[in-house]
Amino acid sequence: MNRVITGLEILAAEPDLLKGRRWALLANHAAVDSALEPARVVLSQAAGPPTLLFAPEHGLDGVAQDMEAVEDESDALTNAPVRSLYGHKAETLQPRPEDLESVDIVVVDVPDIGSRYYTFAATMDAVMAGCMAAGVEVLVLDRPNPINGTTRSGGPVTRGCESFVSQIPTPIRHGLTLGEIALLLQRDRYPELALGIVTCRGWSRRLWWDQTGLEWVPPSPNMPTLETAAIYPGLCLIEATTLSEGRGTTRPFHLIGAPWTDAEATASTLRGLDLPGIAFRATRFRPQFGKHQNRICNGVELHVTDRESLEPLSLGLNLLRVFHDLGPGDFGWRAEPYEFVSEVPALDLLTGSDKARRCIESGISFDSLLEDWRSWVGDFETTLDGIALYPR
Repeated sequence: MNRVITGLEILAAEPDLLKGRRWALLANHAAVDSALEPARVVLSQAAGPPTLLFAPEHGLDGVAQDMEAVEDESDALTNAPVRSLYGHKAETLQPRPEDLESVDIVVVDVPDIGSRYYTFAATMDAVMAGCMAAGVEVLVLDRPNPINGTTRSGGPVTRGCESFVSQIPTPIRHGLTLGEIALLLQRDRYPELALGIVTCRGWSRRLWWDQTGLEWVPPSPNMPTLETAAIYPGLCLIEATTLSEGRGTTRPFHLIGAPWTDAEATASTLRGLDLPGIAFRATRFRPQFGKHQNRICNGVELHVTDRESLEPLSLGLNLLRVFHDLGPGDFGWRAEPYEFVSEVPALDLLTGSDKARRCIESGISFDSLLEDWRSWVGDFETTLDGIALYPR
């Protein structure tokens, strides 16, 4: 297997774009080179120390849980100040104008996992907006899409459903790299931004992460494996409910349940749907934190049997329907604010409209919705001329 060379490694070998310039870095702990050295250390050794570091959700070291505010700090490895772009309120999601006054270029290296919900691309979007306003250049160090760059699914975001998890104008499973998303954003939102992309070497769109020769570093606390990333485009939808999505266990997004659930009936019903690429096991688990902390939950464990035929969005929607229908009076939609939004149901924010939720509540088939999404994905793909950077 020929190893893919990431944008970070290419820039570190030829750092002229940074030398003599005041550079900042948007990155986290999972942005590493082939020796597993952090990007901020690698680039400091190649081009001198950064002026500033920006940290996305979960923080520079990836230790904060989902939707947990992260404070500014100082980086022990580079001595650079760290500005958190995920604080206590929505205003902290953007860099402050004064943060960019002493910067010539912002380098972006945050490993994405191929799903619109995952907030790192939205943080890059906010940085791009700030940089265009401040006249600061952006340089994206690209990495492979870990769940391949050919498969796309999900619909558009309708007016009123915009949020930090629906900020990027792509399908839910978008099939793009972060560099390609940056090009899309530049074209559609930031035409005056000076943007550069350092592309990967040796990646083609059909490859999954475990076919790149690169090590998997969990980019957030509840994304421990590539298989987790593969099911996440559908299983993140569980966050919109009162069900546990397995946070607080060693199998986040693979364990789904609640104290009131009938595990055996749920597993049997799900098996009867004959969903491709996935198997279900009745199980019980006890989250150590998060929803239903220290309570035994009854539910199912998900086992991926064929990731190529797996349809994670259809899987997620059908999971919600089965739990909804088997738990009348117990199943509920999330009532707490979701990503700083309180007036719109979380499922609507995630899926981009109220249509999926209405289907579940009224018992309507998902067939028409999924067909509409497939049609929209086809239209979206026709807009990618000049955006797609890698061969099939």
